[in-house]
Amino acid sequence: MNSPDLPIPLDRFIELDNGLRLHYLDVGKGPVVVWLHGSGPGASGYSNFKGNYPAFAAAGFRNIVLDLPGFGRSDKPADVQYNLDFFVANLNAFLGKIGVAKCTLLGNSLGGAIALGQALAHPDTAERLILMAPGGVEERETYFKMEGIVRMVETFAKGPMGPLEMRHVMSLQVFDPSMLDDSIINERAAIAPSQPANLFSTMMVPNMTTRLHEIKAPIFGFWGTDDKFNPHTGALKVIENAPNARMILLNRCGHWVQVEHSDLFNRSCIDFLTKG
Repeated sequence: MNSPDLPIPLDRFIELDNGLRLHYLDVGKGPVVVWLHGSGPGASGYSNFKGNYPAFAAAGFRNIVLDLPGFGRSDKPADVQYNLDFFVANLNAFLGKIGVAKCTLLGNSLGGAIALGQALAHPDTAERLILMAPGGVEERETYFKMEGIVRMVETFAKGPMGPLEMRHVMSLQVFDPSMLDDSIINERAAIAPSQPANLFSTMMVPNMTTRLHEIKAPIFGFWGTDDKFNPHTGALKVIENAPNARMILLNRCGHWVQVEHSDLFNRSCIDFLTKG
């Protein structure tokens, strides 16, 4: 499926051996950080991380900001199962195609689950993990009882999402909805109509809590205590099960810590990457 004309930067495309064409931004030079965005109607790497990766580039890191399959300007096939194995397989193939053997995987929500899945399936590729309210540490039924997920699924199922519908969903993404300016709403509203109907219905992510002990890479993470998409008690599951993990819990913060507390997020992550 061709990508629509979107108000987001156009940088690079690469075609995987399976025919999937993925879009990504490649900004800065130095150790590689691969940015993995969350799910939701209209999501893209740029809309999730535009307030973050420039600071990482200035600090001396190469930033690969990927649009996952089904999102952004990347291909959005309607005949696949958008489960964790699908995302991990394509992420690993993508890393191979662009010649990245080892990197920091940075992901929020679905992107966090993919980072965990990649670290478990291909541990040699994951030097460090930075996670923001990652999926994959609860059963699917738990997520689908969360207020934000309920509203997202109901709104997406009703049909095309314009800016009004997008703001209705996104208002639960953050603690203070007034911080959602029109640009980010319009960016996501432009993408949402091109996403296949099966994107969210087939999005199966297993609970990986009992496997976190296998991840030896250092994990640094964040969680907002006002998260309406992913219960913040997941932070305890990470630090109790992963051998080398630490988490920051933030009040007055929803599901998008990198947006709601961007300065703190950027400073803390760069400190983690440079000083350990």
